[in-house]
Amino acid sequence: MTKKLVFRAIIEVLGKPKEHVEEAITKYIDQLKKDKDYKVKTVEFAEIKKHKDGDLWITFAELEAETSELIKLTDFCFDYMPSMIEVLEPEQITFTDNDLSLFLNDLQSKLHGVDMVAKMVKAENDNLKRNTSGLLKNYIIVLLRGSRASLTSEQLSGLTGVQKDKLEDYLDQLIDEGKVDLKGDLYSLK
Repeated sequence: MTKKLVFRAIIEVLGKPKEHVEEAITKYIDQLKKDKDYKVKTVEFAEIKKHKDGDLWITFAELEAETSELIKLTDFCFDYMPSMIEVLEPEQITFTDNDLSLFLNDLQSKLHGVDMVAKMVKAENDNLKRNTSGLLKNYIIVLLRGSRASLTSEQLSGLTGVQKDKLEDYLDQLIDEGKVDLKGDLYSLK
């Protein structure tokens, strides 16, 4: 396998405030320059701009770098998450069966690691949703019990901080469970 891979990549940063985005892209590139697996040849920073969606800011850096092994290029993709990568040199890469096997096994290992993290995050998210749902249910019951009267979804929304349409979906579930009653636009405990 070749001993020198030259590539071009674009690394983007999106966030807020503007100063944080400017600082983050600089730190990101500085970190890459210190990484012994890569030799950064050139870097061009783009002007930071307001993103089209809301109050976020976006910028990017286009760089040219080199590394000694294909697996290091794969590591670069996982570690630095470029939005674009282009191999410039060599024009053609030849693998031995052993080199290709090592490359694919390392890639699979990284993919399994990413999959494990995604599953852990999903499990934590599911647990948080269950707990939040239980808290919201208890809070609604306390509000309806404590008010000694019925409340509209708008009033409940103001008291809970949950958007009215989302809260109404949840209140519908409580009606289906037989815990809450709806008469007109007023919710009350059963």
